[in-house]
Amino acid sequence: MQRRNFIRLAVAGSVTGIIAPEIVLAGSSSMAGGVYYTKEAPGRWGKKVAGHLPNIKVLKGDKGVSIKVVTSHGMDDYQHYIVKHIVLDKDFKFIAEKMFDPTKDKVAISEFSLGNYKGAVNVLSVCNKHDSWLNSAVV
Repeated sequence: MQRRNFIRLAVAGSVTGIIAPEIVLAGSSSMAGGVYYTKEAPGRWGKKVAGHLPNIKVLKGDKGVSIKVVTSHGMDDYQHYIVKHIVLDKDFKFIAEKMFDPTKDKVAISEFSLGNYKGAVNVLSVCNKHDSWLNSAVV
């Protein structure tokens, strides 16, 4: 009898682990892609686009391509600030990131060397209060 109860609980737990996340996450479409906001889909933060969307400038030089990322968001100590910039390739695979210290960094500016990379680059700007924001550029 204990063996049957164990098997029932194991099966129920497995099914719950597969189905429950789908049920919980299915209604959370307030963010573009469920993970980040964009200029076109700012969700509940429609009035926050200007200060949170990362601006990407492509720089071409002797050593290949690099990008300069600026998020025009204030750095209000640890109360409200940009936590980091994350650079992803065209397939959203991690390339690099820069963390910010709001007690030292007065502006969220970062530069990333991409070498000979060509194609789309995606940049996330992460705010400690207003979530993650995505912008893209072609290098």
